[in-house]
Amino acid sequence: MTDMAQRLCDRHTGIGADGLVIVMPSKVADVRMRIINSDGSEAEMCGNGIRCFAKYAYDRKIIDTEVFTVETLAGIMTPTIIAENGVAKLVKVNMGKPTFSAKDIPMDIESDKVIDYTIDVDGTSYVVSSVLLGVPHTEVFVEDVTAVPLTVLGPKIEKHPLFPKGTNVNFVQVVDEKTVKVRTWERGAGATLACGTGSCSSAVMAHEKGLTSRSVDVELYLGVLHVDYDEDGTVYMTGPATEVFSLELEDVTC
Repeated sequence: MTDMAQRLCDRHTGIGADGLVIVMPSKVADVRMRIINSDGSEAEMCGNGIRCFAKYAYDRKIIDTEVFTVETLAGIMTPTIIAENGVAKLVKVNMGKPTFSAKDIPMDIESDKVIDYTIDVDGTSYVVSSVLLGVPHTEVFVEDVTAVPLTVLGPKIEKHPLFPKGTNVNFVQVVDEKTVKVRTWERGAGATLACGTGSCSSAVMAHEKGLTSRSVDVELYLGVLHVDYDEDGTVYMTGPATEVFSLELEDVTC
């Protein structure tokens, strides 16, 4: 499966994608989702991936209800389909509750909540905040996300020794109390046009820092997601899922 994902996701010799989403039967939920990144590593969860997964399962009648459960390595997720004429247009996902403990993220420090922690990257200090929301995410708040050297700084923070298992990296610009802009360097995939879990973790951390409300629009390079961070700590992500094309592969070894 790893080799197949790498071949299919290659943007020069394959189809081209950030990852391969696999639909499987589950013994503990309505259906199971596996995510294989473009580098062959397996992800615990993917926010954009689960919306696409939910649309695929609903539109192709694998699932016949608008609310269902999905088994992932990060736990059971619950998507809700918002459909028009029997076709999924938007997907709202209960993403669960964030974990802030450094031990759980994991990070090689002792802290119950990692907010505004200073790290050194090539002699320059950066203030980071980290959270686990299915997968580890680290936020760096900046004045202008378009000015960030994403492909240079992203991998250096991803592989910083502070993170023994690596981390996704989000550069976050607060526009106002209801809007943030985010650019993401994804662990295992690199620079991405949009990141669902990154949008959620950025919204959570912006609120934890007192910069935004609990309900925000997250502006990404390719589109907008809406994130709600409820009083009880549950995070909900709502956004579109669009089918670009479909095909049948006879041979994935080439």
